Amino acid sequence: MMRTVVWGTGNVGRAAIRAVDAHPGLVLTGVLVRDPAKVGRDAGRLAGLGRDLGVRAVDDVGAVLGGRPDAVVYAVSGDTRPDGALDDVVRAVRGGAVVVTPALYPLYDQRDAPPEFREPVLAAVAEGGGSLFVSGVDPGWGNDVLPLLVSGLGSTVDAIRCQEIFDYSTYEQEESVRELIGMGRPMTYEPPMLLPSVPTMVWGGQVRLMARALGAGLDGIEEWVERRPLESTVRTRAMGVFEAGTQGAVRFEVRGIVGGEPRIVIEHVTRIHPGCAPEWPVPPDGAGAHRVIVEGSPRIEVTVAATAEGGNRAAGGNATAVGRLVGAIDWLGAAAPGLYDALDVPLRPAVGRLGRRPR
Repeated sequence: MMRTVVWGTGNVGRAAIRAVDAHPGLVLTGVLVRDPAKVGRDAGRLAGLGRDLGVRAVDDVGAVLGGRPDAVVYAVSGDTRPDGALDDVVRAVRGGAVVVTPALYPLYDQRDAPPEFREPVLAAVAEGGGSLFVSGVDPGWGNDVLPLLVSGLGSTVDAIRCQEIFDYSTYEQEESVRELIGMGRPMTYEPPMLLPSVPTMVWGGQVRLMARALGAGLDGIEEWVERRPLESTVRTRAMGVFEAGTQGAVRFEVRGIVGGEPRIVIEHVTRIHPGCAPEWPVPPDGAGAHRVIVEGSPRIEVTVAATAEGGNRAAGGNATAVGRLVGAIDWLGAAAPGLYDALDVPLRPAVGRLGRRPR
């Protein structure tokens, strides 16, 4: 059993606690939090399991990492603090832990990552013998292993499109929704997530990863963004009111150009209400879905709709992304210390989890 710590208990951390608890090869031994109100609370309650796990949340990073856990799920956002997230991850890797995280976008494609991200991790691996695997929450598998798997079913492939289509009205991360993405802000507001070069910084690694797997030389990566205002005021359960005239929907693409054409595209369609921009792609039902479209012969379309936390689609997307990360821990523990990406780490069946009862 690999002694595993979950660092952070937000949308990703809650799912991580549940995933670690369900994994037959892992045992939850620590939970790290920053919010004083969460200190001392049982991990099972924080994760919404409705039962105690016998592990109390603490805020003493040194004490937890000093116990030299076998693995750490780093579930703290790196959106506004990439340097801090990198420092935290490097600290855990240097302590000898297998670390999995969605927080470090530049390391999705670790081979082509900027030296300022890659080199500290490699130095920590050499010093402490830990490992690191980074995969996204949008979700990572939807922009790498799934489209690559589906591409292998075709005779010819003209283009690959990966879509995330979501209504964020039930997403309980208001700072990201309002400040980073710009929902509910005036149309003159420039959302940080949509500034030039930022979408490429976040999702370009996945485009490069797919191109590498397909043996395709990229001419470059381009961005395209479109935003729409709300026509009427809407009220959400989790985040309150979004006024008419403010941003209600955004659609953007990160396009990998091959032979002068966009051949590998990651597209996000995000709304705060389904009535905004109804002519854009919509999920088949519910609040959201992830879709892969392989244009070629034959044309192949695969849609995945996951739910968690009482039927929440956004939480379901997080849970599947976390499942990919947590499911990789025991494989990483058996592999040599190193820095890994999605092409290195296999997506495996849920061995030992079919019909498994909670501990």
